[in-house]
This record gives sequence, structure tokens and C-alpha cells, in this order.
Amino acid sequence: MPASKLTLSSEVKYVKGVGPARAELLASRGIQTVEDLLYYTPFRYEDRTRISRVLDLLPGQTATVLAKVLTCGLTKTRGGTYIYDLAAVDASDSAVGSPPAAQRPETGAPSDGGPSAGVPARQDPSRANSGLRSEFGLSALRGGGRSRHSKGMIRCKWFNAVYLEKAKVFRPGQTVFFYGKVDRDPYGTGNFQIIQPQFEIVQESEPGPESEVKPSAEASLQIGRMVPIYQSVGTLGSRVLRRLVWGALASLGRQIPECLPESVRVKNKLMDRASALGQTHFPDQEQRLEDLCQFRTPAQVRLIFEEFFNVGAGLALKRRKAKSVPGVQFGVTENVRQAIKKILPFHPTAAQKRALKEIVDDMRSPHPMNRLLQGDVGSGKTIVAVQAAIVAIEGGCQVALMAPTEILAMQHYFYIKQLLRPLSYQVDVLTSARKASEKAKLKQRIAAGVVNLVVGTHALIEGDVEFARLGLVVVDEQHRFGVLQRYKLIRKGPAPHVLVMTATPIPRTLALTVYGDLDYSVIDELPPNRTPIETRLLGEQDRTRAFEFIRAKVRSGEQAYVVYPLVEESDKLELRAAERMYEQLTHNVFPEFRVGLLHGRLPSEEKERVMQQFKAGELHILVSTTVVEVGVDVPNATVMLIEHAERFGLAPLHQLRGRIGRGRGKSTCLLLAGEPRTEVADERLYTLTQTTDGFRIAEVDLKLRGPGDFFGTRQAGIPAFRIANLLRDQQILEWAKREAFEFVERPASREELEDFAQSLRKVWRQRY
Repeated sequence: MPASKLTLSSEVKYVKGVGPARAELLASRGIQTVEDLLYYTPFRYEDRTRISRVLDLLPGQTATVLAKVLTCGLTKTRGGTYIYDLAAVDASDSAVGSPPAAQRPETGAPSDGGPSAGVPARQDPSRANSGLRSEFGLSALRGGGRSRHSKGMIRCKWFNAVYLEKAKVFRPGQTVFFYGKVDRDPYGTGNFQIIQPQFEIVQESEPGPESEVKPSAEASLQIGRMVPIYQSVGTLGSRVLRRLVWGALASLGRQIPECLPESVRVKNKLMDRASALGQTHFPDQEQRLEDLCQFRTPAQVRLIFEEFFNVGAGLALKRRKAKSVPGVQFGVTENVRQAIKKILPFHPTAAQKRALKEIVDDMRSPHPMNRLLQGDVGSGKTIVAVQAAIVAIEGGCQVALMAPTEILAMQHYFYIKQLLRPLSYQVDVLTSARKASEKAKLKQRIAAGVVNLVVGTHALIEGDVEFARLGLVVVDEQHRFGVLQRYKLIRKGPAPHVLVMTATPIPRTLALTVYGDLDYSVIDELPPNRTPIETRLLGEQDRTRAFEFIRAKVRSGEQAYVVYPLVEESDKLELRAAERMYEQLTHNVFPEFRVGLLHGRLPSEEKERVMQQFKAGELHILVSTTVVEVGVDVPNATVMLIEHAERFGLAPLHQLRGRIGRGRGKSTCLLLAGEPRTEVADERLYTLTQTTDGFRIAEVDLKLRGPGDFFGTRQAGIPAFRIANLLRDQQILEWAKREAFEFVERPASREELEDFAQSLRKVWRQRY
């Protein structure tokens, strides 16, 4: 494909220097088009603008040196290591030209002198020489100056760089810029050396006495500028990636279309897209290194804003569409009030009352509710959801509650059925574990409207599940479902109200992106009967003491969990596993107690039997994997021992701990951690010993894991940002989201909104 015909949507293989082989490497990192390449931005920058003389160098300094190659070649050590060794002399001892001018391909709008100015045209090399003249003096250009001696020498070494010899990259007489960390030559010559330096060859042979170096258009990508540093893509390092990006920008020129609405860009004084891309990859020399590395230059801010704006506008459009759909309008009658009074097991907290009011206000409106109900472990979200269910049932509709696991679904079923018993509602449960004949009958009852509230797993979204009149959908632990699964359930009713619940506290930044189209309710206080949980960090040497602590608690009439990360032993990991430890605890450690085993591989009937035995007090100790992470509610269980706690994430540890402390007795969580441990593991464990606040824990977890890994799965709906960072760019996120919602609600013109919405749909299909 001719370079002149290159567009953002062109396959990346058509960029100069890419080709099929490199295109495959780039595709492995998600770089398939020219646009993908241009949005593969540097993760940091290095200031290589200052050219240092060899005589001025200091050990430990990172510097750029202009030098002429004297000797070079490959040697092999006795140990078999190949070393490419190059000796050079300061360029002030030879006829040289200027440091390469920091250039960019010509992109963007013509410069107006402001922060949004386009990329300047390529500089005349002769003008760019002035920097070297002023720093080294005119003799540096004319060949005059210092005679050669050892203190003007510098050595450069590359380990196992056989390719430098094979390709004959260096030859005596070349003038080269070298960049790297300077150290003294260890052999006592008094010379300096640079190990594994970056380099840029600016002159191939000995010039005449009056000649100057004339760098090419692509020169100085590595030296003499603020140099972008990229994450390597396979064997493609920063050096190659710079040239590929340069080539793409040079081919596109000013043909990079704007993607932000013009009214938004002008209002917020944002740089145009082409200039922003050019200056992000090849920034002006006046940009401060600190601003570049913190992603706070005008160019970088523009691109970060763009990504957040696209997400915010997409969510705003989804929200606007949802609000335009007519839904079931419920009223709060006297029957509703009396029904709620009958079933409330305790006086609700102020936070529960506030959340319920927000939910009921939504259900009274003529449009479907789309609300996120967030609360910490044990904060009482389910009782709030049940009250919302009563509003729907008394209004003549059915309710569906979808949970991610059978254990959680069964826990919800038993709890809700017991809670609603005084109201004579028909409550049932649909999971894949039920017999086919039972499921068929239940589906008939659901379709006939006989069942008022059905709890279930993914089985609820099967094609043959039909509702007579579905009015409320409750999705628990939403982050464990894909977005499509939620919508499959919603489509089973005529625009039902939707309540999404999560016990995994979500930091504000993630809530703005993942659930930005939902209204937001938070239960930020625990019921008064909940007692604080003490968390202790123990080592392997404390194992016997931990078992004795459990023995004492069980003898006093309490129950305990012992949690393991694996079901069975692993050949690869030296970890204790639930099955083997169940045998050991039953026969050797706690022979006087009744011990049960629970893990995800057990048949559904067996899992349910074990849970009911533990809940009824027939089992004293439950050995388990993380299947008890959510939904298991046994108030008499006051102790939890988590083996290999260093192997668990912060959120799962907090969820596991939330299984205790549900009664009035004091509860203790013992974290038994092995060695060696990483610093991140230590910080996770220390955080748990310091707080039981799930929202604070979530912020630490986000910091430790990063946004992309917070929920552990892309299906959770977290956008894959290319330059924006939810931790670093919180203020830009809130700014962009505010502008996006305002633009959708009050656009400068209908045409601008429609044009933008059309292009945004393509972006969402491709990226989110």
C-alpha cells in the first residue's frame, strides 16, 4: 500500500518497516491497525537533549556523549560470554557536526503558537548546529582543539551482542551519539565506559575539514531529544518502535481525523488529535521531563481526556436510552408497608433506609430503574433487595435474583424463603443441579406467574425460561457475570427494574467507568449487632498455637472454618490442600470434633448437605476452599484460619473473613502465611490486620493490582485504556465524565451529537 494511502484503519503491516512478521508480533499486543500503533504510547521518557563532553563526565551520571569510533570488535571471555567492545574519542577531537535536531513528522494543524499548536516542520540541520557550537565552541566543528589522550576516551560495551559484529554496525571513523550510565573503566585506565548504551550513528566516515553532519529526516529518534521509551513487544524494543511510529506519523501527516466533538475540544482548550499524537510520541524539547513522565503535558492530557470522554459519553447515551423506555411503575401502598414490617428481623440502619428510599423512588418512576447497590460484607444489602422485591410483588410482578454460584444461590433461597414465610409468597430456586423433571415443572410455574420470586444461577437465562410478568431483576455479585448475561435476564421482561448488588467494594474511579450508566447507592455502615473481627498474621511456626486456639473456641461451643487455596495437592506448588488436610485434621489434629469438607468439585447435593450440617451445628469445623467466599452465613462460626494466606488476593481474603463476625460473639481471623513472600503479599496481609473497612481495602487493592486486574476478568466490563490510568488520572476522569454527560444532555447541536454518537458506536464495538 502506498504511504500516501495509509489511514488510521489500515492494517499495521502496511506501515514502513513493519511487514508480515513484525505485524504478527504487534498483533500479540493488540496492535492490528495504524491507529493501534499510534495509541501504543510511551510509558516513560528520557532526557537526552544535553550533549556532554567526555572530560566533564562523572561516575554514575546518565549522559549523552558525541564521540568518534576508533576501534571496535567482538571478543569472547573464558566463560564463553561475547563482548562487543568499542573505543571512541570525544568528538571535539575530530571534525563533527551538530547533535541531531529533535524533530517530529509534520502532523496536525498549523502552529498558532499556543499549547495546541501543530507539530513544527522539520528543522534545517544547519540551524540546529547552533546548540553544539555554543556548548563545544566553534573548534568542535572545525577540527581544532584538544589532542587525543586517554582522558578524552570512552569505551562502550555490549554483552552477547553478536549482531553488532555480524551486521558491521560500527566502523572506525564513524561519529556516533551514545547514551547511557557512565562508570569508570574497572581496569584502571582512567577512562569512562558505558555498558549497553543506546546509540545513533550520525556520520558514517571521516568528513572534510569544513563539513558538518546533516542528519536525515529520521535522525535523532534515539538521541538529542526527549526520547520516548516503550514497553517492548516481543523482540521489538523501543528503538524499533520509535521508527515505526515515526513512519506512521510521517505517512499520515495531517490526515488524522479529529474524534472529539469540536464544541467540547474548543470549550476545554484541548489540543487537536493529530498534534497530540505527534507530541506524545516526539515531544517538544521545551516540555519538562517531569511532566512527560507524569503524563501531564497538554498532548498527553488531551489523549487521556479523549479515552475517558469516549467511555463517559457511551455510558451517558446508554443511560439516556434507558430513561426513554417506559417501564412498570410501582406504588408504595399500605399493603407494601405492612408486608415490610412483618418480615424485618431488625431495625434497619440509616444507610439501609437511605438506600431503600433511593430504590423505591426509582421504582415509582415511569422508567426502568438501573441502580447499583454497593455495601461491605454483612452490611445488609440482601434485606434491602428483599424489601424492593416486596414492592414489585405487591404490584403484581415477579422478581428474579441471579447469583454466580450454586452455594450463593441456595443461601439466598433459604434466607429469602424463611424471611418471606409470613407473607405466603411462592419462592423457588432454579439451578442446573436440579433434576430435569423438577426444572421443567418449575419453569411452567414461573411462566404461569405462580412463582413470585425465583432465585437462580446462570440457569435463569436459559432460552426456555419465561416469566409471566417480570418486574424486578436483582443481580448479585455483578462483577462475576458478563454484561451480556445481565441483559439476557433483563430481556425476559418488558423493561423490568434492575438492581445490581456487589459485596466487593468498588473504588470510585472504577464505579464511574464500570457502572457509570447506573445510579449508585451505598450502604456504608454495618448493622448494630455486628462485632468487629480481630485479624492476626501468623507464620508457619505458629501452626500448633493456631490449632489450639481453634480447639479452645470449639470447646466453648463455637464453630470454625479452615480455608485452603487448593482442593488437592499440586505437583508444581508446595501448598497444603483441602482434601489432604481434611484427613489430617479429622484423624490427627481434631479427632474429638466433627469435621466437614466443602469444595467446588463436590456434587451439588453433597455441598448443600455439608452446608446445612454446619449451619445446624452438627459439624464443629468446616474445611473448605474459597467456595465459602460469598453467601455462607453461620452466626455461630467465630474463627477462621486461612492457610497460605499469601496466595490469596486482598478482595478474596476480605470476602472470606466476612463469613465470620455475623453473630454477637467476638470473632478472630488467623492468616497463616508461608515464606518467602513478596512485598505486595506483605502489604496485602498487613492491610487486613489494620482494617475491616472494605472500601479502604478496595482502594489498596486497586493500587496493588491496577485497574485492569481488579476484577480479574475482562468480562467485568472494565475498559482497556491505552493511555489513561484510573489511579493516576482520577481528576481527568471526573472532568471528562462530567463533560461527556453534559454534552449528551445539552449538545451544541443535534447534528454534532448524532455524528459523534455514530462514530462512538464503532469505538465501543471495537474496544469496550
